[in-house]
Amino acid sequence: MGIWNDSDEPLAYLITFRTYGTWLPGDERGSIDRYHNVYVGPRAAPNPVMEEQNRKRLKSTPVILSKQQIDAVDAAIREVCRHRNWALQAINVRTNHAHAVAAIGPIKPHRALNAFKAYGTRKMRETGCWRFEHSPWAEGGSKRWLWTEEHVQNACDYVIHGQGNDLRDFDEWRK
Repeated sequence: MGIWNDSDEPLAYLITFRTYGTWLPGDERGSIDRYHNVYVGPRAAPNPVMEEQNRKRLKSTPVILSKQQIDAVDAAIREVCRHRNWALQAINVRTNHAHAVAAIGPIKPHRALNAFKAYGTRKMRETGCWRFEHSPWAEGGSKRWLWTEEHVQNACDYVIHGQGNDLRDFDEWRK
């Protein structure tokens, strides 16, 4: 399992956040709610009625990122890490979510999550590929604490190799 890190600070975090409206409560993949919010615990069971009710409450259509938006968010996460001197170890921005493995020192992981989302939105606006006032992101996100080198290595492998096909030609096959 690897040597445990005896400090009070994880070596890094796996930070994941989703685009707005792309994984609603009741989804067939399961979801997290206040009763199913335990680390490595079970998800809430799929519930098509609940999912449809949540879909009707959406304030805009679900956000699916284009290649230009993916590139902007990727650049933004790299920028915030450089600016704050955080060690970005892996990144993968997809059409409906983003993953980053970053060593952020004593900073609380929710601050990194919020920074990634804020910088991502700002960069998309600067590049002209997000023209809306509302956020492209779902509320919250996942912040997994990585305590050992093995945890970091496994998270990096998941982020880089566990996300399916590369999206370089995404806009071509999307047409």
